[in-house]
Amino acid sequence: MRTFLDFEKPIADLEAKIEELRHLTSDDSVNIAEEVGRLEVKVDKLLRQTFAKLTAWQKVQVARHPQRPHGVDYIAALIDDFTPLAGDRSFGEDAAIIGGLGRFRGQSCVVIAQEKGHDMATRIKHNFGMPKPEGYRKAIRLLELAGRFNLPVITLVDTAGAYPGIEAEARGQAEAIARSIDACLAAAVPIISTIIGEGGSGGAIAIATGNRVNMLEHSVYSVISPEGCASILWRSSDNAQDAAEALRITAQELEKLGVIDAIVPEPLGGAHRDAGAIIADVGTMIEDQLRPLLLLDGAALKQQRREKFLEMGQKGL
Repeated sequence: MRTFLDFEKPIADLEAKIEELRHLTSDDSVNIAEEVGRLEVKVDKLLRQTFAKLTAWQKVQVARHPQRPHGVDYIAALIDDFTPLAGDRSFGEDAAIIGGLGRFRGQSCVVIAQEKGHDMATRIKHNFGMPKPEGYRKAIRLLELAGRFNLPVITLVDTAGAYPGIEAEARGQAEAIARSIDACLAAAVPIISTIIGEGGSGGAIAIATGNRVNMLEHSVYSVISPEGCASILWRSSDNAQDAAEALRITAQELEKLGVIDAIVPEPLGGAHRDAGAIIADVGTMIEDQLRPLLLLDGAALKQQRREKFLEMGQKGL
């Protein structure tokens, strides 16, 4: 069953009526098909009106939608012969980051994706998409592997942030994130990053320091979650909506600021309403961006990445 967000209640009511009508037996007094068609037009109009003026907080809710396609869905649809590689060769395996080798539309590549999980069992397995140090050290290992075999890297970002637990801090969370960012900057191969849901703080940028950084239309990318920001500034998470607006975390704002390179339009109503379409569109954008990057040598790729991140903060303020 489809999950509806708080601001989608009028849409949910109409779609519930449509489902109810479809289960009725038509008779001479009522034209079921005509009534369903009329309601479907109303739903489409309401969806367009609602999603044309989403607030930053509403976009946060869409980015966190439980039925939104996750990293494993993109890998399954876009990467042929995917071979996952586990462990950081130091401590252990972290299921919050999935990585390995595969072929993207005929091109051999390395894939690194953050995974939240689809239900309670998989969310617990993947730690709700919040990596620990061993996850980032696994990413570093994969980035170094990509450099050794001259393979482009595709990263899929979807995390509320790095895991803040005591054991993660004890194993060097900040150092692992910093080294992962450094490994991205030092890689002599193309890196294309796409934020498919949430891009939370250093936990996201650790694998999003790419030559090209894309965002889905209703995804978010921020230095801190709106709730975390509100707790610091207002001493209450009740002001999360105000924080979301102030943080300028939407794809549209970040494109103006020059933090990201491109926005992938989502299906009407969000990526969860047509996962196949959004995954195909992301694949097409990655393919278009990867083609010219493959023509550059390692030094040029590193210089381009360096200049890209040094220029941030000079545009749109």
